[in-house]
Amino acid sequence: MSYELPSPAKPLNIGTRGSPLALAQAHETRERLSAAFDLPFEAFTIVVIKTTGDKIIDRPLKEIGGKGLFTREIEDDMLSGKIDIAVHSMKDMPTMQPDGLLLETYLPREDVRDAFISPRSSSLADLAAGTVVGTSSLRRKAQLMLRRPDLEVVEFRGNLQTRLKKLNDGVAEATFLAMAGLNRLRMDEVPKSAIEIEDMLPAVAQGAIGIERRADDMRAADMLAAIHDGPTGQRLAAERSFLAALDGSCETPIAGLAELNGGTLRLRGEVLRPDGSEAIDDDMTCAVEDGAKAGKEMAEKLLAQAGPEFFEWRS
Repeated sequence: MSYELPSPAKPLNIGTRGSPLALAQAHETRERLSAAFDLPFEAFTIVVIKTTGDKIIDRPLKEIGGKGLFTREIEDDMLSGKIDIAVHSMKDMPTMQPDGLLLETYLPREDVRDAFISPRSSSLADLAAGTVVGTSSLRRKAQLMLRRPDLEVVEFRGNLQTRLKKLNDGVAEATFLAMAGLNRLRMDEVPKSAIEIEDMLPAVAQGAIGIERRADDMRAADMLAAIHDGPTGQRLAAERSFLAALDGSCETPIAGLAELNGGTLRLRGEVLRPDGSEAIDDDMTCAVEDGAKAGKEMAEKLLAQAGPEFFEWRS
C-alpha cells in the first residue's frame, strides 16, 4: 500500500447534501469504509454542502437548470480538494461527470419501488376524481396522468420531510416517495403502500447510492473498490446507458429498471409525454456483460418508434 490510510488526525472528507436522507447515505458509506479497513468513525469527516437544488424549492427543477443542481457545488468542492469523495442518490445524477471526476462505486441497492403516501387513502385506485396529488417528479406526474387523468397534480418540491409536512398540512391528499428513502430512514410510521414495478416503473437508478471521486486519487479508488457492490453496478450500467442515449434530463419523463437473474439481465424502459397522454415502452433480456449495449439499443429503438413528433414539447 503506497498511501496512508485516513486517521482521526488526517480524516477522509465525505461530501454530501444536508437532508436527513443524504446524511443517512453518507453515514452508511462511512460505516462501510470503517468496517472494510478497521478504522474508527473519526477517520472520516462528513461535510455538508448546500446545493442550488436544495436552496430553491419553490420552482420545478426544469425551470432552474436540471439535475446538476443537486451536484454542482459538491463536485466543485471535490475538484478543489475540499472533500475527497461525494455520496449521491444515483437517480439525481447526470449521466456525464465533469472532467477529472469518476463515478464507479455503488452500494447495495435498496427497494426500487415507488411508495404511495396518503393519510386517508390506501392506494391510487381509492382516490376520487379531482383529488389533488403532489409530486415534483416529471416521471411520476406523467405516469400518474397516464393512469388517472381525472386527478389534479400540484408541484411538491423539497426533501422527504418537507413533502410529508405539505401532505399533513393538506396541500395535497396524496404523494409519492421512494421506498428506498423511507427504508433507509426507518420511517415505518409513514402511511405507505409500495407500488409494484408493473404498475409504475421507477426512475433510472432509483434506490442506488453512488460514490464519486477524483480520477487521480488512487487512495480513494482502492478504498472505494472495497465497498463497491458489483450487481448494483451491472444494473446501473444498463439503466444509465439507456438514460444517456435518450438524452435524459429532468425535462424528460423516463423510467427504467434492470434486474439480474444469474447471468441474464432484464431491462425495462419507458418514455412518456409530460402530460401523460402517451407512453412507449420496451422490455428486453441480454447477457449481464452486455447491459450497457442493451440500454443504448433500447433507447434507440424507443426513439425510432416514437418519432420526432413525440418530443415536440421539448423544442
